[in-house]
Amino acid sequence: MAIINRVLIHVDDCKGCGLCIDACPVNVLDFSDGLNSMGYRPAHYIGEGCTGCGTCFYTCPEPRAITVVRNVEGLAKDHCPHCNATVKVFPGNRDESKTFCVECLKPVNK
Repeated sequence: MAIINRVLIHVDDCKGCGLCIDACPVNVLDFSDGLNSMGYRPAHYIGEGCTGCGTCFYTCPEPRAITVVRNVEGLAKDHCPHCNATVKVFPGNRDESKTFCVECLKPVNK
């Protein structure tokens, strides 16, 4: 089974500067079509091909805008009350008992 990595963009934290898009060595990031709540055109992940290198994360000037999740298939599943579906979840940075939905980035458990 191939390892699948994924870039998660926290849309409302992205200022649309494009640094992550320019820095990505495999070109899996682009500007989204719409605007976020702050009126910026945020970056978004195009769907596949991420190597998990983290270059986008380290290039981004916004501390919470990008999360790189390595080996998405190896993550646990849980029910997301926001997506109303069973999804892959990843642990929080500071509290591993909290998990977040890979699809909507919202907390899955309280």
